[in-house]
Amino acid sequence: MRARGRGAYRYRYVALCAAVVTVAAGLGVRTVADGAGAKYAGDALYTFLICALVALCAPRARPLAVAGTGLVLSWAVELSQLTGVPAELSRHSAVARLVLGSTFNAPDLLWYAVGAAAAWGAWRFAWPDSCEQCPSGHS
Repeated sequence: MRARGRGAYRYRYVALCAAVVTVAAGLGVRTVADGAGAKYAGDALYTFLICALVALCAPRARPLAVAGTGLVLSWAVELSQLTGVPAELSRHSAVARLVLGSTFNAPDLLWYAVGAAAAWGAWRFAWPDSCEQCPSGHS
């Protein structure tokens, strides 16, 4: 039982580090670049960050589940922009503007998928090959 607990802590630590590095990368991209390249890199990093937060909250989740959940959440936020609610919230809060955005942009959906694919690859790499080492607890 203890090995599973240590494994879950390890994956939470990896997820937390990934989240911190992703935020730093996003800020770095915005300081060194602008335009479409920086925007779409930010979109991919946004989804990667969501995936890291999903893995932080659910360390036993498989890489595909982490990436899929991150992608669905990112798409949901983007599609919610069609309602105008995020735009209204963004007028009143910088945090809402960062988290929810304000304007729907269809190409963002593709770049969220790129971020989810990168997260899947990263988590796939971090996930152990041996079931004895993985935090899922299955045999």
